Amino acid sequence: MDKKRSNPMEWLNQMVGEPYYFFHFLSFFSYFIVRSSASNVLSPQITQLLFYREIQAVLAFFMLIAYKMAREETWEAFIADTLFFGKIFLIALTLIMDYHLTLWYLVVFSVIYVLTQQPPYEELGSASKLTPLQLEALLTEGNTSRFWLVEFRASFSSSCRRASRCFPELSITYSNKNLSFGIVDLGLFPNAAEKFGISPGGSMGQLPTYILFENAIEVSRFPEFNFEATPTPPITKVMCFCCQCIVQDAKILARFSNATTGNIL
Repeated sequence: MDKKRSNPMEWLNQMVGEPYYFFHFLSFFSYFIVRSSASNVLSPQITQLLFYREIQAVLAFFMLIAYKMAREETWEAFIADTLFFGKIFLIALTLIMDYHLTLWYLVVFSVIYVLTQQPPYEELGSASKLTPLQLEALLTEGNTSRFWLVEFRASFSSSCRRASRCFPELSITYSNKNLSFGIVDLGLFPNAAEKFGISPGGSMGQLPTYILFENAIEVSRFPEFNFEATPTPPITKVMCFCCQCIVQDAKILARFSNATTGNIL
């Protein structure tokens, strides 16, 4: 997982200020209130069975969390998976107490899903937020960086939110005078998706899309544009690796071009 993380107070403020985290916190906290009340009305056999299942759920939950941490996912992806596992185990435990309680939690989590969404990583690093017109101007004017690596994302895409930390951190590491980084939000500019050959919805799995431009010409992209291709798996680790490969392609092209120019001179 990411080595650079926000301080605890920042995450505490985000948990209280962001409806997505706040409502999840209230939902999980309510289980402890329900559990303490239910122990007075449940039979000793059911109470003992519930206690054993809670121990098993906690152990399985921490095993899954340890596995996700070992995969070195982004912090946003880790939080999303943690909440998902927590909801599964909570619903499984409520089935032991009363199925009406299970239905209630299913309704609560459905409402949270409909009304809120996980906030993406807000920092930009060395990248710049661009409109399609600004991007086109930067590519055609030719008085800025030779290479532009552009991430096309949308706030409604869970894959974009999970991978939102990768691109800014990548820009901090690799940004230089020959390589610049830009971000275009297709949620704000949906017409840009058709212009750059990106499918923002459906089962194609093309968000986020990373395109490397050299002097206004596209030289590489991930995922590749292919109607017959299978959907790209929403794995942020793969996306970060592919971005690094695209950056390396830009460096190789720059070195090759400089060497060629030097030989001609």
